[in-house]
Amino acid sequence: MSTTIERTFATRRQAELAIEHLVQEHGFERTDIFVAPEGQENSAGEDVGGADRATIAEDERDDAAMESRIVVSIDLEDESMAQTVESVFSEFDGK
Repeated sequence: MSTTIERTFATRRQAELAIEHLVQEHGFERTDIFVAPEGQENSAGEDVGGADRATIAEDERDDAAMESRIVVSIDLEDESMAQTVESVFSEFDGK
């Protein structure tokens, strides 16, 4: 039986780090992981992330849409891996 786990992230960086950990450290297939904005609009998240946070004020950004959180979901065929996914999502502040 298949299980889907879905969490949202405030920044694109958090979402990407969670995905990379799942793929590189835990062997999940990238094709089983899906990424989309939470809302209808294209979005890079709702917060400035990474190195930009220290150098650019959020209200000065105009190069990336800050419309909504980033949704990451993963389809699991092996439900015993759910705890691993939950742990990685939590590590990167997935809600």
